[in-house]
Amino acid sequence: MRRVAQAAALAWLAVVPALALAFDWEDVDRKAAALAAKPYESPKTDLPAALKNLDYDQYRDVRFRNERALWRAEKLPFEVAFFHRGGQFREPVKMNELIGGEPRPIRFRAADFDYGKNAIDRAKIGNDLDFAGLRVHYNVNNPRYKDEVLVMLGASYFRALGQDQVYGLSARGLAIDTALPSGEEFPRFVEFWLERPLPGAKELRILALLDSKSMTGAYQFILRPGVDTALEVKARVHARRNVAKLGVAPLTSMYLFGENQRAPGEDYRPEVHDSDGLMVHAGTNEWIWRPLVNPRRLLVTSFAANNAQGFGLMQRDRAFAAYEDLEAHYELRPSAWVKPLKPFGPGRVELVQIPSPAEYNDNIVAYWVPRDPPQVGKAYEMEYQVLWQKHAPSRPPHAWVAQTRRGPGFVRAGEAPTIDFHVDFVGPALKKVTDQKLPEAIFSVDSNAEIVEKRIQRNPALEGVRVSLKVKRTDAARPVELRGFLRDEAETLSETWAYILPPD
Repeated sequence: MRRVAQAAALAWLAVVPALALAFDWEDVDRKAAALAAKPYESPKTDLPAALKNLDYDQYRDVRFRNERALWRAEKLPFEVAFFHRGGQFREPVKMNELIGGEPRPIRFRAADFDYGKNAIDRAKIGNDLDFAGLRVHYNVNNPRYKDEVLVMLGASYFRALGQDQVYGLSARGLAIDTALPSGEEFPRFVEFWLERPLPGAKELRILALLDSKSMTGAYQFILRPGVDTALEVKARVHARRNVAKLGVAPLTSMYLFGENQRAPGEDYRPEVHDSDGLMVHAGTNEWIWRPLVNPRRLLVTSFAANNAQGFGLMQRDRAFAAYEDLEAHYELRPSAWVKPLKPFGPGRVELVQIPSPAEYNDNIVAYWVPRDPPQVGKAYEMEYQVLWQKHAPSRPPHAWVAQTRRGPGFVRAGEAPTIDFHVDFVGPALKKVTDQKLPEAIFSVDSNAEIVEKRIQRNPALEGVRVSLKVKRTDAARPVELRGFLRDEAETLSETWAYILPPD
């Protein structure tokens, strides 16, 4: 027995050094802290002209060979493919595999890529380019096929998919000085470590190092694909220099036109957007819904909150008839809901809406702004989850806005013009509403407008209620903010509709 105990003790002692040396998130953080103490170095973007000058379609024709995907030969549940540098993705990104805590570099090899119709000579490319990004595959829709469920490509951008979804909005690791006159700074992930999953694993861990002129950071992503794909984010960032505005958990989307803002010209589609509203779950437990708009000039609004319970850019319209687009399939594009795993503290949810003439421009940004941005020499930590949703979207439990419709109001000769709003609320709290017993509509408008008429009625088509407003604006060159919710006696029945009418 003594020999057995001694052997066990020796075996444990042999394991301890290996465990102590295992590479982990704290090691990435040490790299980030050391990087923050040094002057920023711009990435090298030198590439052969054949790669540097690739246009959008040519770049899409360069594909990683599926048969050479990481972990395919081992038949593991996750597989990873990589993106080639070229076109607009010129900065190098280093890749590593973590096996038992030991990092092993993943080398770029031109032979791993199919260059399609591009006239590119592999021999002239060499094997020291590094990569531009990565994509993760996992069985979400079909047990016989591994779907693409996560892409991390360009700056600190990433986007994911759940069941029955197609790519739409994106997320980012960090946003710096968004919508400020000084200009926005785009941090980038410069190195990744991919932890080899075990057979039967249902989650994948990815570590990443972030760098920019102002900030560095260590990130851990835990990917859990499913009906709602969840991406758990843990990060610690370090300031090289003080920043005016830090955007935590930033989301980037597109809104061109929709039910509350018609197309400026002829278009066969009723709506074109990746998201149709910003939803905020405030620390006071109030739920807020702000329909998106495509303004004529930059529009920045925010919601102050102490420890917000969540926010997201959501796609609530799920009917094909709302879009009628057989290629884009906007009805299948995910909502992205950010849920703090560590309290955000005091701050605000900020929404940036940028004028856009076309649907290929991402013109909507939302993020959390902490009241006290990180200072040089002091690390800032964040932990949150991003849920990519379609079938079971996050929303208030009682009632929510199903649609907002807007148009010019009918006026008689000599009367000032008005704007009509029709806001439909649906949800469990409204299922038993009757024409004889309707909830109270509590609506208000700021000093730049007046509600001249308000009406509430049951909407049997949606099993909810519709609130109709006739609004007279005072100064068309200034925005108008409207707010409203439903109440039954002293109980709030719905989320708060918070609409911004942009200046004409």
